[in-house]
Amino acid sequence: MKRTFIAMTASAALLCACQSGPQKAILNGTLTGVENDTILAVSYPVTFPLTQFGNVRQDTLPLKDGKFSIQTGADSIPTMVSILPKPSGNEMVNMREHIDILLFPGDKVGVNGSMQDYQVTGSDFYTAYSEALQNWEPLEQQIDSITNIAIRMQKDGVPMDSIIRMGRPIADITERMQVMKADWIRQHLDSEVSLYLLTQMGFELVQELLPQVSEEVKTGRMSTLYNTMDMLLKQVQTQMDAKKAVSEGAMAPDFTLKDIHGNDLSLSSLRGKYVVLDFWGSWCGWCIKGFPEMKKYYSKYKGKMEILGIDCRDTEEKWKAAVEEHKLPWLHVRNGEGDSDISTLYLIEGYPTKIVVDPEGKIAKVVVGEDPAFYTFLDGLFK
Repeated sequence: MKRTFIAMTASAALLCACQSGPQKAILNGTLTGVENDTILAVSYPVTFPLTQFGNVRQDTLPLKDGKFSIQTGADSIPTMVSILPKPSGNEMVNMREHIDILLFPGDKVGVNGSMQDYQVTGSDFYTAYSEALQNWEPLEQQIDSITNIAIRMQKDGVPMDSIIRMGRPIADITERMQVMKADWIRQHLDSEVSLYLLTQMGFELVQELLPQVSEEVKTGRMSTLYNTMDMLLKQVQTQMDAKKAVSEGAMAPDFTLKDIHGNDLSLSSLRGKYVVLDFWGSWCGWCIKGFPEMKKYYSKYKGKMEILGIDCRDTEEKWKAAVEEHKLPWLHVRNGEGDSDISTLYLIEGYPTKIVVDPEGKIAKVVVGEDPAFYTFLDGLFK
């Protein structure tokens, strides 16, 4: 079989094991056509939510008559092992010439052949996965061919613009391959391979197809993977819904926090005027740099708007000290934690973030960072 391998993506790094306790896995191989008598084996545990690259292990393995063997540490989660020829001298590692194999705890797997044409044995899962791969193997070969041409062009000193243009056909082929994978999944909803392939698909396809996999797959030996993906799917959907809830034109979620005097202050109590929610912290350099201009505009439009500073990630002492030091004349509350974390409610991704709420309580503008666009918006609003 031509180039049978397990390709791990960032999404696939969510995979967890089903075995109950720590077990070792063994990979034995026989490789031909390797110029050097040494190979590199890069391995890391596949963890949730992302691969912990701090746990990457690199082994230099001798090839004796083309044979090698590697044993993973005792674990209860799968391990990804990438086999690469060790380059000679100052040559760079050719990342396109590699074999990636996912080892489950307790597995004893074999790989035989060349770096470009090999077979993986020792697992029913790998056999089924290899059969599925044959459907889009021609597209994989096209991507490899284009990549190799781009590499030769780079070595020959071809202008980078010409090389970058090679990425377009690769993107088109990859899109076609994703369509083929999705079709295969729809036709094999009772296969463990379909669940694994879904780790390589986009959110919309996972949303469509994950609920359709058979009950046997959901509750079988890959149930941990299913449960992980199902949980992430719900989290992403929740985040998407929350993002819509804080988009311009939506009603600003109400909240109540303690003000600088220890009293409850609700956003809804300020209804009837424009309110600027300023998410900031004493640790945020750009927040501090923006205060002079904010004070200028607060004075300019004081009768038409109110500013509500929402301090985040500070102790109470640092918060109060910063308000006093910078002589901030507007209203202030301190963000809470857990259910009271307003930065989560408003999906704050950077500091400072300024959100303008209109007199009816709707979000009129969201500006992330100390951006002049915020002050331009105010001038246009109150002209």
